[in-house]
Amino acid sequence: MNLIKRVISRNMSAPKVIGLLLVTNIVYMIMLFYSIPKVMESSGGMKILDMMPSGYSPDYIRSLFSALGENGRRDYLLSQIPWDMIYPGLFAISYAWLMGYLLYRLGKLDGPWRYFCILPIIAGTADYLENICIILLLNSYPNLSTSTMSASHFFTIVKSMVTTLFFLGFMMVIVLFIVQAFRKKNNEKPIG
Repeated sequence: MNLIKRVISRNMSAPKVIGLLLVTNIVYMIMLFYSIPKVMESSGGMKILDMMPSGYSPDYIRSLFSALGENGRRDYLLSQIPWDMIYPGLFAISYAWLMGYLLYRLGKLDGPWRYFCILPIIAGTADYLENICIILLLNSYPNLSTSTMSASHFFTIVKSMVTTLFFLGFMMVIVLFIVQAFRKKNNEKPIG
């Protein structure tokens, strides 16, 4: 935890945090509005694995890959996956820094709240592991490994749950930040 605190403390400037968040969300928008729709054009309306936070069954994977056809599977592998190999690292770093920055400003970076800084790193790691499984599945289609399908489902669930926990914590920190700012403003009012 001291390593994370040192890294966050060295990068505690608002411009660095905002700049990294901007890059992260530009990559996310490219996926959301370009690469994911491009793959889904071939799927007949079926969601791709990356967009199913509650997971999926082996039957769903088989149906999706069949519906995608050769071109759709190629688009998944060559259009969506490359962007999704950039995004998890950006997400992990930018949101860990953002949380660290806010906690630092609140004076809570040394307390138990600091553990929220680790959640984006866990989510990003799970996203990478999910992507590796999807790559393996796409490259081995139609001979899909049951263990790889199960692992992909597992990492999707972990990614979703940890991301949700992070954003719940983030909302709590924002509320604390607003409360602290409100208290500070009220304490500075002249008594009269």
